[in-house]
Formats: sequence, C-alpha cells, structure tokens
Amino acid sequence: MAHTFEELVEKQRAADQARARVKEMRDALGAPAHEPWTEVQTETYETAWRAWRDLSRDVQAAMGEYAKDEGLDRAEVVADVERATGDSSDPAGD
Repeated sequence: MAHTFEELVEKQRAADQARARVKEMRDALGAPAHEPWTEVQTETYETAWRAWRDLSRDVQAAMGEYAKDEGLDRAEVVADVERATGDSSDPAGD
C-alpha cells in the first residue's frame, strides 16, 4: 500500500495520542503491584495498551514501506516524521 508523508504524520500522531492515554492511565491508577486494579481498570488499560502497540506497529511498517517506495533511508523518514509531529521522545518507552 502506498503511503504519503502526510499519512505517516497522521499515523504517528494517532500512535502518540494512544501512548499518552496509556501513560495517563498508568499515572492515574498507579502500579498494579502497589494498588490492585479492578477488573474493569485492567481491561481498560490492556485495551489502551494494545491500541498503542498496534498503532505503533502500523506506523513503523508504513514508514518502512514509504522509505522503500521512495528510495529513502528509513531512519531519515522516521526523523522527518518525528520532526513533523514534534515528537523527540525515546521510541522505546516513556
């Protein structure tokens, strides 16, 4: 599937929003080892985490496809998307 740069930026923004939601929930609920979560809290958190994971996976795959289709270096595409979204965070975590 062909992607445009603008689509990559939108996909990254969606992944960033999902990541922020997971972080908000973790901050609000605390660590489950310290304060046990209810079943609903656990399910809600896991759903949000899966959404973040899936969106992140999809944008990473799309950036790889875009780089290949355009004959660009993948790392440059990732950096360009990060600049466009204003995301300078660590891609591995928080």
